[in-house]
Amino acid sequence: MSALKKLEEREKSGVLIPDYLMMNGCPVRAVPLNNDAGPSVQAKRTSQYPNDIAAQNEFGDRHSLIGFSLAEVLSNNDAGDSKQEQTVHQGHGQPDASMTHANILNDQGSLSAQPTPLHNFLPVPTDEMITGASLTDEQTEYFSTTDSLGINTGDLKQVIIACGKAAAENDIHTEVLISELRQLVSISGDPMQRLGAYMLEGLVARLSFSGSKLYKSLKCKEPTSSELISHMHHLCEICPFYRFSYMSANGAIAEAIKSENFVHIIDFHIAQGSQWITIIEALAARSGGPPCLRITGIDDSNSAYARGGGLDMVGTRLHSVSASCGMPFEFNAVHAASHEVYLEHLDIRPGEVIVVNFAYELHHTPDESVSTENHRNRIIRMIKSLSPRVVTLVEQESNTNTAPFFSRYLETFEYYTAMFESIDVALPRDDKRRISTEQHCLARDVINLIACEGAERVERLEAFGKWKARFAMAGFRPYPLSSLVNNTIKTLLDNYHSCYRLEERDGVLYLGWKSRVLVVSSAWC
Repeated sequence: MSALKKLEEREKSGVLIPDYLMMNGCPVRAVPLNNDAGPSVQAKRTSQYPNDIAAQNEFGDRHSLIGFSLAEVLSNNDAGDSKQEQTVHQGHGQPDASMTHANILNDQGSLSAQPTPLHNFLPVPTDEMITGASLTDEQTEYFSTTDSLGINTGDLKQVIIACGKAAAENDIHTEVLISELRQLVSISGDPMQRLGAYMLEGLVARLSFSGSKLYKSLKCKEPTSSELISHMHHLCEICPFYRFSYMSANGAIAEAIKSENFVHIIDFHIAQGSQWITIIEALAARSGGPPCLRITGIDDSNSAYARGGGLDMVGTRLHSVSASCGMPFEFNAVHAASHEVYLEHLDIRPGEVIVVNFAYELHHTPDESVSTENHRNRIIRMIKSLSPRVVTLVEQESNTNTAPFFSRYLETFEYYTAMFESIDVALPRDDKRRISTEQHCLARDVINLIACEGAERVERLEAFGKWKARFAMAGFRPYPLSSLVNNTIKTLLDNYHSCYRLEERDGVLYLGWKSRVLVVSSAWC
């Protein structure tokens, strides 16, 4: 609802009475007949004009303003003929010449097209004439900004988009729009209000040139390790995208190594290593006995906090699971970010079948738009040189890598609107766990996308078409995902909300919400 419409409704309900309106080119003060509008309106006593007829005799005919078009309700007294459209006086069907230059302005500095009908019109002293100074600077800037941009200020989506556009263009009215946005968002509101709250923080940080500082401070203010792990698990429970994408990757890997005796899995973002527990159990249970399994786990120091310790914790955990299954196991820990990994870190041995897993990680690897060395393509080519049996790729379906700010802003808004909507159907809006999960698992990414640039912006997502081109240029060809696993996922998805979507095309799995694809899972060889 626009500011104009909101004030009209307030006026109709008696909450807001306009001070002034224009008649025959002259400003007049509006005074209620019952004299109960309060001192801000009643500068003169109505006894000066005991009835409506007396006022009409002195100041001309009184005309109803109902039926005015928005084009005639202007914010100044000199809009010119180009703004004036003829208005049909209600009840007569003819243009009302005496009202063609009418403007209405209330004491809040806002326009109102339909004042209350029971008003007497009193003359306004010269020193009280409406001028630009009658409005505060904030009010003047607010209305000139929203009018010029054609923004419906009660429409949250319009305001969010307008804020991003203004920030992209360094518009002088950006602060006014951000002030409006601040009034409309809430971390406990509907999906768009919650997302808007985090986009607002990103905009504020961007405009203050503190984006990277805010992003780093968010890392420092994370909850304890156990709490963060709990939030991450909670997100996986309420959003099937994560669970199902890992399942599809594991299905491709299990099928590729089902008859191999020496297997080396290279995981470029091992996190807690939970993905590999089901693989270990499946390999240990296969007929003919388990293989010898090695896992190289790659992760940087940021993930160490989430785990509550280094990669040694992951190795110990996986060793324990393997031992309980009677399977030979080795763990190779690589303490590095993905773009810091080279062949010497991987400890490749002759005779082993190599499997590589890129799950939600390659988009963090900088490319030529960030670094003089294109680490994103380098890593893909390096892995191809190992002749892997299969490479699994799971990525969010979004394009924020090299897009200019406003395009990236709109893409972030569209993508995370779908994500927040999918969470909204799973938990009540006042659920504290939901709020914490969104804050610690999603908000930081949103803020990074909006507030940061250059090397500080680590959320550099690419659409599947771009990943497909990168892998093809490196010499890879598609490796169809397991139909059996995909059918299992489709069956499990029936337990979730009907708006979740899953589609398999050319051996690639697309998971989404309504019409928006959110995650794509694929395999390559």
